[in-house]
Amino acid sequence: MERHYGWVIVAAGAVITCLAMGAMFALPVYLQPIADETGWTRAGISGAMTIGFVVMGVAGFLWGTLTDRIGARPVVLIAAVMLGLGLFVASRATSLLVFQIAYGGLVGASGGAFFAPLIATTLGWFDKNRSLAVSLVSLGGGIAPMVITPLATVLIGAIGWRDAMMYTAVAATALIVPAAFLIRRAPAASMAAPTPGSDVAPAEPAPTNMAAIFRKPQFFILAGVFFLCCAAHSGPIFHTVSYAMLCGASALAAASIYSVEGVAGLFGRLIFGVLADKIGVKRVIVGGLALQSIGIYCYIYVGELQQFYMLAAVLGMVYGGVMPLYSVLARDYFGPNVMGTVLGGITMTSSIGMAFGPVGGGWLFDTFGDYHWLYVASAAVGLAGAALALAFPPKSVDEPPAEAIPA
Repeated sequence: MERHYGWVIVAAGAVITCLAMGAMFALPVYLQPIADETGWTRAGISGAMTIGFVVMGVAGFLWGTLTDRIGARPVVLIAAVMLGLGLFVASRATSLLVFQIAYGGLVGASGGAFFAPLIATTLGWFDKNRSLAVSLVSLGGGIAPMVITPLATVLIGAIGWRDAMMYTAVAATALIVPAAFLIRRAPAASMAAPTPGSDVAPAEPAPTNMAAIFRKPQFFILAGVFFLCCAAHSGPIFHTVSYAMLCGASALAAASIYSVEGVAGLFGRLIFGVLADKIGVKRVIVGGLALQSIGIYCYIYVGELQQFYMLAAVLGMVYGGVMPLYSVLARDYFGPNVMGTVLGGITMTSSIGMAFGPVGGGWLFDTFGDYHWLYVASAAVGLAGAALALAFPPKSVDEPPAEAIPA
């Protein structure tokens, strides 16, 4: 039974990420009601989310490092309380500054405590099916917009935005806390085993602290690939609705492109997770980044809603499938003892990459009058990421396979 407990970790992680990410990223549906009641500007309200992204990236590194020392359970418990407190204070705020501090500061800081700690713990429990396991944990984040966001919309219509946010705070905390008690460290024997069939060479010697991590060039390669991947798709994701409307789609129809991407991303996580376990995670990441770049470039040639849907299905599947696999690549190279620190570090760089796309795409549109160069530049950035991923050292063909402990 002990060796199968990893699947309990996966289930708990999926539930926690769904609740936490859903509660945090539901702010867009609150935007109009908050502005109508308070008179705050949309830029000011949206600024809370911008602050949240920055804080989440920095906090994720700190939470990940703390996880390596004390484990994921106390980190997630602390973050659950912070999430609930931040949402509660934001729901009662009477000034924009208090709202931004509560939502961007407390909620943003808590958001950084879920990905790295949960993924690092999951990786320790699995030798076989490691890629599939982390993909399933990340599935919670993909489901969140399809569950939490509509629920928040219904609550806002029924009881107003303040009470809707307050009840979300209470419910999210009440559900995350018991789920967090299911999380526990993996047995030492399982944590030590590399992924069978891994297509990258493990670090020799394996890093044991932050200084040792930063002496490994592979950390910077991995962080750079994650940065370029996110920088490539963040602009197209953010601006495609606007582009579709310029092509004649209605606002509602254009917004539905996101739904197609979200559903495709769920399938992508499963498909790419299984594929990475069979042929190697590095191969899947390189191929996925190349396919992402081709899909982004193809936006230049679309103009009808059906074509937008087709590309959204491809891109949603690809970037949704690739994103969880960076953690597996990190595990295969760095080993389990510093996973929280490594994942926190690369997640911070990915957040910075995500921040470049929207502002860069806006600047290119303002400068050239259309989105042509956004998609050209984004495709080039994606190809650069694929090329950089090739620099990750491959496993020697004469290296004997490691013994695996099933999970």
